[in-house]
Amino acid sequence: MVPVSVRWRRRRIMRLSAASLIALAIAAALAVADRSGFFGRAPEGEFARYDGKNFRVTKVVDGDTIDIDMPDLKTSHPHTRIRFWGVDTPEVPHGEKPGTYFGPEAAAYTRKLIQGQYVRLELEPAKKPRDKYDRLLAWIYLSDGRLLNRLLVEEGCAYADPRFDHHLKGEFARLQKKARTAGRGLWKSVKPEDLPYYMQQDSNR
Repeated sequence: MVPVSVRWRRRRIMRLSAASLIALAIAAALAVADRSGFFGRAPEGEFARYDGKNFRVTKVVDGDTIDIDMPDLKTSHPHTRIRFWGVDTPEVPHGEKPGTYFGPEAAAYTRKLIQGQYVRLELEPAKKPRDKYDRLLAWIYLSDGRLLNRLLVEEGCAYADPRFDHHLKGEFARLQKKARTAGRGLWKSVKPEDLPYYMQQDSNR
């Protein structure tokens, strides 16, 4: 027969173990709720929510702007709007605005590659994740690993935007020069007045 003192110690150990397991389960549940914004905040920030994650493209707004299937906690929109880092495609018609040269073609190029597809987002380190319109700024990777931002410049569907610094700025400027020399995409017949203002100021870009 097991002595009473031994049985008491066993029961005490079992109670402590059960309490520890319950405490761990509660802590884990609270951590999940906190990460999902249950307590009214998202302490991990934009990088934890988007960087390195895959999302389905629900809408191609134009050549350098898309919507993905992730609710935007900051704007409360059902989808998050993404603006591509480092590139600037010509505008498509919006409302009463007629758009600009090669805008529909640039949008069609992006739409063909990623409409309804899954893409991987990467945010630019040490930079603010949003632009002045609250669009998330990101690098867009296709399922085969190619960088869409780079492809747009290579194929002459976008300008290498020199207005903001990023880690591929020099490479994009070189790719634009090659596309321009080869007459690819918009460079085949673009007129000086069609260029964005920042390129009209410096025709050598």
